[in-house]
Amino acid sequence: MRSEPDQLHAIASRKAALRLLPILCLVYFMAFVDRTNVGLAKTSLGADVGISAAAFGAGAGIFFLSYALLEVPSNLIMYRVGPRRWITRIALTWGTICACMMFVQGEVSFYLLRFLLGAAEAGLYPALMYVVTLWFSQKQRVSVVGILYLAVCAGLGLGAPLGGAIMELAGTGGMYGWQWLFLIEGLITLVVAAVFWRTVPDRPADAPWLSEQEAAVLTERAVAGSAPAHTSLKGNLRVAFGRPFILALAVIYFANQINSVAIQYNFPSIVQSLGVQGSFTIGVVSGSIGIGALIGVLVIPWLHRRAGGELTVLTGVTVATAVVAAIYTVTDGAVARILLIDAAMMLLIGVLPLYWSVAMARMTGLMAAAGLAFINTVGLLGGFTGPYLYGYAEGRGSEAGGHAVLLGAAVLGMLLLPLLAHALRAEDRKLTAGPILEDAR
Repeated sequence: MRSEPDQLHAIASRKAALRLLPILCLVYFMAFVDRTNVGLAKTSLGADVGISAAAFGAGAGIFFLSYALLEVPSNLIMYRVGPRRWITRIALTWGTICACMMFVQGEVSFYLLRFLLGAAEAGLYPALMYVVTLWFSQKQRVSVVGILYLAVCAGLGLGAPLGGAIMELAGTGGMYGWQWLFLIEGLITLVVAAVFWRTVPDRPADAPWLSEQEAAVLTERAVAGSAPAHTSLKGNLRVAFGRPFILALAVIYFANQINSVAIQYNFPSIVQSLGVQGSFTIGVVSGSIGIGALIGVLVIPWLHRRAGGELTVLTGVTVATAVVAAIYTVTDGAVARILLIDAAMMLLIGVLPLYWSVAMARMTGLMAAAGLAFINTVGLLGGFTGPYLYGYAEGRGSEAGGHAVLLGAAVLGMLLLPLLAHALRAEDRKLTAGPILEDAR
């Protein structure tokens, strides 16, 4: 039977989930759609403004360079001004720049606007993760992050058909279909920013729909069992960025993002190369990876709750990803390839809530803001590397080269697992022994 504090926490958590998660998911859904809609426009951009496959790969990846460059500074500002103000600012600027993508005239303007889009969106995802650390206990976070990743599934499953339908407006008002795509989805994002500003408080104590006791118990449970908090980066750079488990997890995430982002940006063109015709039809088939991702974010966190061990599930999923990548490289059938890509996305997206749960259990406060941003920054570099290498191989007419990129990243993630396991055991021993010492010397 639950104690009175447990019952109060359950009621408050339910209120927080119902109030916050829909708008957090909507923000992340639009971010995902606005960054990946360029994949639908790939063929049209080549035909209409002369952007080659190699230039497209570089431009798609440049988004992640500027995002990575500003990720940590953005999240440190967010920590100072509060997530409500900062996430609203992020959404307003990225929505505006997404709409401006309609003015692309060639490779230079494509590179510039993709760079600015990444700069505008920098810090969004770790800011959302930071919100989770303020409102939900460690026990709840895998499930909560899994719910947030439903936005990715929706972006993958609905974003492509929606974008394909918008592109059918080609010729209306003398504009290309891809111009309508960027304009409409950018304007929708501005509306979402306004909704976020009006509905999301910075922290439980600011929520008018919580009682004082409910806000207090949410705050108390959110920090319970977390790593010791630090209030300044000065003298604590190693705590924020240099702990072995942070470095190992960041590189594993880097490998994951090489494959995940390469697939997201190139799947529509892969589908088209298999003989599928029409923007809407290509969008619908491309959206099948959203079904795979949905299965992943529902099943893999459930397996984690059942198995009880982070590393057991992480190991199984990572090894399975390498196996699927290996099978894909020797498969020729169109349907089989599509199904294998769907299976890969199930594993690549489904494992992400576990990465963030592992990190959030071992950092809090300013260290969480900085550390989560650092891990995401390294992953973003994978988001640049994947499309760039895949586009380079495609530009040289090398299908085997694209396969090597996917398989190599999957194997890299698998080989790093023993290092992560060792680092986590060492970190947990330190947390059990006492606070992490500040490196003030």
